[in-house]
Amino acid sequence: MLERPRSVAELQELVARSEKVRVLGTGHSFNRIADTGGTLVTVADLPKVLEIGRSGATVSAGLRYGEITAALQARGLALHNLGSLPHISVAGACSTGTHGSGDTNRPLADAVYAIKFVDSSGELVTLTRDDPDFNGSVISLGALGVIVSLTLNVERTYEISQVVYDGLPVRRLQSDFDKVMSSAYSVSAFTDWVDPDVMVWRKQKTTSYEREWLGAKVADGARHPIKVMPADYATQQGGVPGPWNERLPHFRLEFTPSNGDELQSEYFVPRSRAAEAVEKLRALGKRFAEVIQVSEIRTIAADNLWLSPSQGRDTVALHFTWIQDEAAVRPVLEVLEEALAPLDARPHWGKVFAADATTLAARYPKVRDFIALAGRYDPDGKFRNEYLDTYLPR
Repeated sequence: MLERPRSVAELQELVARSEKVRVLGTGHSFNRIADTGGTLVTVADLPKVLEIGRSGATVSAGLRYGEITAALQARGLALHNLGSLPHISVAGACSTGTHGSGDTNRPLADAVYAIKFVDSSGELVTLTRDDPDFNGSVISLGALGVIVSLTLNVERTYEISQVVYDGLPVRRLQSDFDKVMSSAYSVSAFTDWVDPDVMVWRKQKTTSYEREWLGAKVADGARHPIKVMPADYATQQGGVPGPWNERLPHFRLEFTPSNGDELQSEYFVPRSRAAEAVEKLRALGKRFAEVIQVSEIRTIAADNLWLSPSQGRDTVALHFTWIQDEAAVRPVLEVLEEALAPLDARPHWGKVFAADATTLAARYPKVRDFIALAGRYDPDGKFRNEYLDTYLPR
């Protein structure tokens, strides 16, 4: 049964009396991270909080990015970066390590400087960046408790113009990776690893751009990341400047973001191994062909959050949107993970992967510290489920 508490006090009482609890966000995870045989909770009906100051914004956990960014923009403020979807909840995105792109941009959770959650006893806990537990508490996979609110760093508003290029030779992505990915504030490259050409989306803080660039040309019209999908869903392109919140996401809030029939996986490798990763994926193109819809390449700056895919290293994110056929996708994942294993690839916590607990503990150096931290706030395992027992066993 899905419980919908309407006050923080009601949530506290619900957690305190429940044997098992998990939280459902906006449903953008592609594995069983939210599943439970106990009480499933949504925080969407908690009182909406959006308190905006000059240096920060406190937001209730159930709010979506599309709801808070417009309010920030109206006050002349902004966040440092956004993911591709404005439809996802702030707490859910931060809890699972969601990110955007950009050589100098850390993941969305790095904007958090205070977090408030209900622990397993039903008590409210507030942690700030000065607390030694903080770096383990933001990307927490729901293992510490139920998040009530987050306080985010903000900055002055800025404009972004988005320019899409068609026809970048994939060999140039490999040989000139740094040049491609550093060419704008936020850069995404889209490919299926079979087509010899790559589509590049550059989101930049300037309005000037080249008509031809590294063998690619400015697109002659609007594009969707998946070529067969309507471009109406995508945010404004063509180099037209606009507010950060209307350009940094790939998709408009008012549209369904994708075709819906999909699975997703994502792997994170050190930035220094980018060319090797591209070479390995190009070699697997024919293996992907029957199950892939599109792959996206992005970059993320290093951070200190314990379960962050970019913890401790500048990172390349390799995202895959598959057809919705897990039986067909699973064998491909095994081949893909085997190919990326020498590059110390970390799988995304909220997507489909084949790695086991031993591999995850080796790739994410702070796993044992995180498990111990979760045990302090949830000594009886109230927030644990099959997913956590499988991938983060005590």
